[in-house]
Amino acid sequence: MTESKAALVTGTAGFIGSHLAERLLDEGWQVTGVDCFTDYYPRSAKEENLATLMGRPGFAFVEADLVTADLRPLLAGKAVVFHQAGQAGVRASWGGQFELYTRDNILATQHLLEAVKGSDLHRFVYASSGSIYGDAKALPITEDTIPQPVSPYGVTKLAGEHLCHLYHVNSGVPTIRLRYFTVYGPRQRPDMAFHKFIRAMLRGERIPVYGDGEQTRDFTHVSDVVEANVRAIDAPAGRVFNVAGGSRVTLNHVIGTLEELVGRPALIDRRERQAGDQRHTWADTSAAREALGYVPQVGLHEGLATEVDWLRERG
Repeated sequence: MTESKAALVTGTAGFIGSHLAERLLDEGWQVTGVDCFTDYYPRSAKEENLATLMGRPGFAFVEADLVTADLRPLLAGKAVVFHQAGQAGVRASWGGQFELYTRDNILATQHLLEAVKGSDLHRFVYASSGSIYGDAKALPITEDTIPQPVSPYGVTKLAGEHLCHLYHVNSGVPTIRLRYFTVYGPRQRPDMAFHKFIRAMLRGERIPVYGDGEQTRDFTHVSDVVEANVRAIDAPAGRVFNVAGGSRVTLNHVIGTLEELVGRPALIDRRERQAGDQRHTWADTSAAREALGYVPQVGLHEGLATEVDWLRERG
């Protein structure tokens, strides 16, 4: 365990980054958060995420773009970097938007890795994605499954992983790569399915479902993702781990659970399957269990209830 408890969390105003910064502060860390407030979703939502952090002892926030900023002041004295920032969204990553994804997911990661090269950093934890696997034929997916992303977003997250690997091998940067599988919970981005479904159901509106609803996902509550990040602080450098919740079900099953939690039937707007959408995901997390002691704690019903309650409170 590092003696210093000073961390940089990129993407701190985001869904996962804000939860992670809270957890670190609760455990006595000094946290510097950085975010550039991309316009993928409203700034007001990100400022709301930050509201629980601002003013807390040990927390400092800097609005900055990782591609253009001088990162040396942000990294000074930091023992751990949690790189959560990036341009999210599978469906939005096609066509002309790809330039934005290469900038914020690849160039920003390379800039950050270059800045920590040669320092005495304890760990560099990179937030990757299960989307790098694409439509894997053999399930469950292990870390040895050959990555074959089926979306431009997945391509950029895999490129970030390769950068982490090469900076570890060639420059000794102590990187850890965590592949998140379908994260949900309070503060989930407004473009994500659960957020859309719950909000629409609370309002009695129709919900868009792409395909037949029999696609499966390995859903992971945000608190379990945060736990994996904290445990990665002392993981063997250079490793990669699947981070999933062990709650693999069909989308139709999720909708049925939400109907129970919300207390009203879902009005479904059935649409064509979208390019880049994986058909099935199911992660083998045995490597994370053995190396990190990571065991997901939040089941799907319990986890969905936390997101429903959060959205009810927001109105």
